[in-house]
Amino acid sequence: MQNQQKIQNQQTPVPESPRMSDRDLVNDLLSMEKYLTASYNNAMNEASHEALYQDLLSVFTETQNEQRELFNLMFQNGWYKLEAAEQQKVQQSFQQHQGYSNQFPYGNQMQ
Repeated sequence: MQNQQKIQNQQTPVPESPRMSDRDLVNDLLSMEKYLTASYNNAMNEASHEALYQDLLSVFTETQNEQRELFNLMFQNGWYKLEAAEQQKVQQSFQQHQGYSNQFPYGNQMQ
């Protein structure tokens, strides 16, 4: 197994306690926002009335923005870690998906 580079900020310490810490609360909120955006996305895909769709889109956008703010807060405090992608894997994925553009019904529009 290769040693993957971690992408993260220095972790803001939280007290060890049986009570929920700021990190625990923000993590819980982020999980909830992720669930809500997925649910609103499904609802929008199945909305048969345009006004309902627009209302759902508005709420979805607000929820997605809140999710992004919570992610940024967790990342800034070092509570959310990412693994750097290997350049070779990024290039392979790019080439694979670039090949899919040949299958588009209206020609190769990805440039």
